[in-house]
Amino acid sequence: MSNHRVAYAYAKSLMELAIERGQLEEVYQDFKHLVDLAKSNRDLELAMKNPIVNSDKKLKILKALFEKRETTKATMAFFDILCRKNRVDVIIEIARELEAQYQRHNSIQVAEVTTTFPLDDKQRAEFTKIVLEISGMKTVSLIEKINPDLIGGFILRVNDRQLDESLSSKLRELKAEFSVNLYESKI
Repeated sequence: MSNHRVAYAYAKSLMELAIERGQLEEVYQDFKHLVDLAKSNRDLELAMKNPIVNSDKKLKILKALFEKRETTKATMAFFDILCRKNRVDVIIEIARELEAQYQRHNSIQVAEVTTTFPLDDKQRAEFTKIVLEISGMKTVSLIEKINPDLIGGFILRVNDRQLDESLSSKLRELKAEFSVNLYESKI
């Protein structure tokens, strides 16, 4: 079974358990913390995927990372189960999948907007409105990025869609258009 399917199955089971116990928000925060740790420290993800490091050692690493944090019993029990089943190598994927399922469950659409400058409240509200129309979700989580190479305009990504209204992309299109010589004989 592929890692994505395994991650989906475990995340779904954990989410159902958290909903049943009324701890969805707490469990989500635990796994969001794990994703954030993995983003900031690549060695964590490599250690979890490393087949040489045994499951008990991986469990000790996870417990050490979460010992100073208020962690639900469901999260810690889930870590134990993953270690016993030798599935701790996909824990980061499970955490990412749980985050995605939580967002779907709460009707949250994540969108990424890249501009050349920081957005003000009016622009942020306009992008939120556009994303709500595109996705049909109830809420929008807007990730803002700044890229001066765009020259001007914006790039909006929602799921697998991308709306590129940047000047740099328009210039690339013009360059490609002008590189075709329509008047040259093709004989």
